[in-house]
Amino acid sequence: MTRGLWDRETVALLLIAAYAPMALTWLWYGGTGALGRLALALLVAGLWHLVFMLARAQPPSLAGAVAALAVAMLAPEDLGPLRLILGISFGTVMGELVFGGWGRNVVHPATVTLSFLGFGFPAFGWPDFVPPVFWAALPAALIGMATGILSGALMAGAALVAALAWANGALVPGLMPAATVVLVLLVADPVTSAATGLGRWLNGALYAALTLLFATRWEAVAPAQAAVAAALLAALAAPLLDETAIALWLARRRRRHGRP
Repeated sequence: MTRGLWDRETVALLLIAAYAPMALTWLWYGGTGALGRLALALLVAGLWHLVFMLARAQPPSLAGAVAALAVAMLAPEDLGPLRLILGISFGTVMGELVFGGWGRNVVHPATVTLSFLGFGFPAFGWPDFVPPVFWAALPAALIGMATGILSGALMAGAALVAALAWANGALVPGLMPAATVVLVLLVADPVTSAATGLGRWLNGALYAALTLLFATRWEAVAPAQAAVAAALLAALAAPLLDETAIALWLARRRRRHGRP
């Protein structure tokens, strides 16, 4: 989580501001269907946040809007309102609110929602992203990195693996737009990504490697589905990557200075 003078609501607001170019481009090309999905996701996530806010006497939070945008953009298409409400409810409650709210969750609530929808309703197709949405994800990432909300090291780790795959001809056609959107919205989340410098590099590289693995080994898997599955595993691995980074730092310190 980002440290300093910012509280978590400031971080959430800056995340929304960073995502704005990508979100507005997606809404422009998605039309009323995209707007309806976003409105429904915001409504359901907001209601659950309100319930827990009242039960715990907590202040209102913008965190629900961050997850709602990711779900609206990445959820399988043509689910219908009922399935989408069920998935958002599960992800919001079980992925975030039962842990005490945003900042304490282990996995991004949108990742939990999307995984639930993917496993629960496998017959529904995942979205494809037009090139303008992919290009709009790049300024979103730059804004996030410039404000310190999104990790540049994590982005660089993912970009390095993608560049190596491209140089070796292993990059799956059509994978980059969905993988980039998932990277910006889910993997680089400041709460659930790795916290150490080396851990962030490894986190991004692991996400990109898993995305390539899933997309190449299982041809029936849609690019967005492969990227979401990779995001889930990368988030679960983040604490282990941080522990590895800390262990390596301690080992170097012992070699340099001797045992403390």
